[in-house]
Amino acid sequence: MKDKMEDTYFDQEELASVRRGRRRKQERSRAVLTVMGCLVAMVAVIYFTATICVWIDGRVNGEEQSGAPGNIGGSQDGEANQGGEDIQWENDGLGTDQGSGEASGTGTDQGSEEASGADSKDVIGAASNKVVYSQEELEHQVENAREQAVEEVLGSIRNGLSDGETVLQTLRPLYQDELVVYSSGKYHFIPINHQLKKNQWDESCLDILESGEYRYLQDGEVISYKGIDVSRHQGKIDWNQVAEDGVTFAFIRVGYRGYGTGKLVGDEYFEDNIKGAIAAGIKVGVYFYSQAINEEEVLEEANYVLEKIAPYQIDCPVAFDVEKVTGASGRMNEISVEERTRLTEIFCQEVEKSGYRSIIYYNTEMGALLLDLPALENYDKWFASYSDEFYYPYEYGVWQYSQTGSVKGIKGDVDLNISFSPLWEE
Repeated sequence: MKDKMEDTYFDQEELASVRRGRRRKQERSRAVLTVMGCLVAMVAVIYFTATICVWIDGRVNGEEQSGAPGNIGGSQDGEANQGGEDIQWENDGLGTDQGSGEASGTGTDQGSEEASGADSKDVIGAASNKVVYSQEELEHQVENAREQAVEEVLGSIRNGLSDGETVLQTLRPLYQDELVVYSSGKYHFIPINHQLKKNQWDESCLDILESGEYRYLQDGEVISYKGIDVSRHQGKIDWNQVAEDGVTFAFIRVGYRGYGTGKLVGDEYFEDNIKGAIAAGIKVGVYFYSQAINEEEVLEEANYVLEKIAPYQIDCPVAFDVEKVTGASGRMNEISVEERTRLTEIFCQEVEKSGYRSIIYYNTEMGALLLDLPALENYDKWFASYSDEFYYPYEYGVWQYSQTGSVKGIKGDVDLNISFSPLWEE
């Protein structure tokens, strides 16, 4: 479709090398995230251990101060460790604590310690080979871990941009639990909603032919179906040649509403396209490009589509094409997320009441920022993303992966799609 997506389209002739390079960069980013995770875990362990040590030390010194039996040692003046100034850390028998004067498990004042039975700081339960951190040293350890994590992240960003990646490509691997989207001149970081259904697509199963055609494999077998979507922009089409090129389904535009005028316009090639596709044995669905801003307009669009398709066998779903107009002031751009979602649902409901299946066409920006996906969870999705990555996490059954594809029987560019399962009843 002639919309302007945010995702990058890659030159098909270079896709193989691009994918290999991206995988190496992704592995590097994962390594950075692993290091960061280890650093965070280390800091958490240090804090946890410190807390336990201080608590035990307080209990032990409290018992000594009160003269309770079973004392395992304490400070010479009987005071408990206050403020966490000396915090003990087990080191599995390795290293020494020079700050407290201990070496190989013995203190500097051995006589006094032997008389009292143990050093007052032996609160972990081991009598030898301990490491003792002061509060200042502990804070220094934490600061070092933080600085190292920052250095790793900045290094990954620098390397990605130096290698020619876009800002989006560089940022996305660093934010595993968020969708990073560029919209309206800003980068948005949207938490992934884990309550929504997720897609199960695996990049390792994606097969890209020299022609630029995508196929999806399972156990070495092709399970996807080749499809296109067309409008007047493709001009006159030889549908028999399209079928010979392996196309099994096609979405045909019924019409559109002007994003400036708001006028409803029929696609002048609709009749020729739907008749030609059906005659060639291609399964057909249809779509309507909406710019409705209220319920009256969206019902007008739905009824117009239902009237136009009534004479034909429609095997695939009827799609509601909801897009943000970029580079211009689209009338639908101005409505709220809630209203846009409501209008989308109204269209789908009208279609399904008439016995057809509905599907929603959208892209990453729409899904992350401009639609309330939980409210549309029960409707099928047709997702547009012009790359070779499965970055978008949510469920969809049809993928429009190119707007510059080539198919026999069509002059010029055409949108290419794959369906991961049949869109029709078999």
